[in-house]
Order: sequence, then structure tokens, then C-alpha cells
Amino acid sequence: MKEKIISQIIMLVRKAQDLALKIGIANILQPGLVKEMIIAEMLSHELIISKRDADACDKSNPEIKYEYLCFYEGGTGQLDRVFKEPLDKRKKSLLRIKRNKKIYFAIFYKSNPLKIKTVYEIEPNVLLEATERQLDKSKNDISHVGFSENWAKENGVVIYKDKECPAGI
Repeated sequence: MKEKIISQIIMLVRKAQDLALKIGIANILQPGLVKEMIIAEMLSHELIISKRDADACDKSNPEIKYEYLCFYEGGTGQLDRVFKEPLDKRKKSLLRIKRNKKIYFAIFYKSNPLKIKTVYEIEPNVLLEATERQLDKSKNDISHVGFSENWAKENGVVIYKDKECPAGI
């Protein structure tokens, strides 16, 4: 039974990869990509496949960009490898925030990792200020900056909440 299920999973992943290749996605298993696809579909955004760009853009205007931070309930959304110093690298790494019209924090269920529990919309300038505060306090030249769901609640707006999600969360 277990072997049959594993074989079916492999077959489905291969089929997903074949479909992905048809739209220019070289690696469907690229970290975070499937979740970004789920969020983009939910928000009616156009997925941006490149890892050197934002996660998505407006379907009618590709200059309007969006960034997604995804994490499981109880975890943190994280921006990896943000430079504190030198100043030129710091400015460049903060462009990952500044280039976006909105930032979205998508919290997925631990028990169902492809199902969205809540999505918060965050203004880029709010995330930028909080990121700079964390960088200023960091002892490292390169940091990972993290933001909890409580931070998102205090600084963003809920734009989606799963109907199965308990009230008050």
C-alpha cells in the first residue's frame, strides 16, 4: 500500500513538472514556489518565476509588484540574507521591500501545509522600517529578519481568513 502511494506521488510530481515546463518553470520543487503559486492564484496576481525579482505582479501592469512571506501558523515570515553593512549592499537588499506595492504575509496551516489560514496585507514602508530596526540591532553584517503573525496583526490588514479558522485568530 505504502509503495503504491509513493509511486502515485512520484507520478503526480512528474506530471506537475511537465506542466510547469510548459509555462517556463524549470523546477516545480524550487523552495517556496508552490506556495507562491497558491497565493498568486488566490490574490489574482501574475506569478513571477524568477528568484531575482518579486514573487508576483499585477496581471494588467507588470510594473506593480508584490512580495509574499509564507510561514506556518506559530512561525515567522522571514527575509533571508539582508545586509546591515556595507551601506551599498544594505540599500540593494532593501530594494526587495521597496520595489513592491504591497507585501503579503501568508500563514499556512501546520496540519495542511498547502492550505492558507490567513493573509495579511502589509505596506512596504511599514515592513521597511521594521526591517531597518532589526538590522540596526543586529551584530551580523548579513541577517535574516523575521516577523511573527502577531507583528502582522498589529501592522497589517487581514485580506483573507479561512472560514475554518477560529474567531479571534
